Amino acid sequence: MRRLALIILLPVTLALPGCLAKTVVDVATLPVKAVGKGVDMATTSQSEADEKRGREIRRREARLAQLERDYDKQLDRCKDGNRRACDDARNSYAEMQQIIPSIPVEPE
Repeated sequence: MRRLALIILLPVTLALPGCLAKTVVDVATLPVKAVGKGVDMATTSQSEADEKRGREIRRREARLAQLERDYDKQLDRCKDGNRRACDDARNSYAEMQQIIPSIPVEPE
């Protein structure tokens, strides 16, 4: 019975100090890791800001292209006498005029 207890307890006691050491290190470094993660999440790098700005510009360009297509269709229906299409064309044109200044001009 004693041998069986030694056979079982010996590996457990050898492994225990390593587990305790790792746990102590994990607990000790946890606040530092948490603060570092918080700082990373709170700050935006220049490349991240550039990517975000680029996505926003592409979104506005896509919206402007959609408005231009809609405006052309609405204008054609307006010329055919559809008053609702005339109102829609006016609204599309107004939105286009708001978006255009926010899109940067590409150098030639």
